[in-house]
Amino acid sequence: MGKITVETCEIEGLKIITPSVFGDSRGYFMETYNYNDYKEAGIDQVFVQDNQSASKKGVLRGLHFQIDFPQDKLVRVIKGEVFDVAVDLRKGSATYGKWHGEILSEENKKQFFIPKNFAHGFLVLSDYAEFCYKCTDFYHPGDEGGLFYGDPEIGVKWPIPEGMELIMSEKDTKWGGLTEFTKKYRA
Repeated sequence: MGKITVETCEIEGLKIITPSVFGDSRGYFMETYNYNDYKEAGIDQVFVQDNQSASKKGVLRGLHFQIDFPQDKLVRVIKGEVFDVAVDLRKGSATYGKWHGEILSEENKKQFFIPKNFAHGFLVLSDYAEFCYKCTDFYHPGDEGGLFYGDPEIGVKWPIPEGMELIMSEKDTKWGGLTEFTKKYRA
């Protein structure tokens, strides 16, 4: 393998990937994805769609998930810096409702693999950020769900600096919490 380093965290299935970066006075080169390397690392998914978004400082997107068509995601930042979060929503999981956050940036070039049945979101920490991700299923309009970013039951510790004004879509301000999700989808 050698082209990527894979770290696990306290929530089974989540993986932080750091690619090898080859740089010199001209700049750098790295492989952002190689199926064989990822398969060897235990990420044997077929990605069918790539997405990219641009956001300014203070934008918080999420916490989103697909209800009937869940997606594995491989996320990264190509410009700026974000705090990226995954919340375990897998029925019967020992870490159900737990979260993990990771700083992703153009400098650290880390990627975050998020399996199906996790909610996902991020907060932009830099003045501007470009966020890219691969998905294992297509987006299905009407199938999106979400959790409120500030749900105290989940307790995500967002690194919101004093004075930062959050910028969110209207729908992201209205999602319910983990208790409502559990009653509706996992009861």
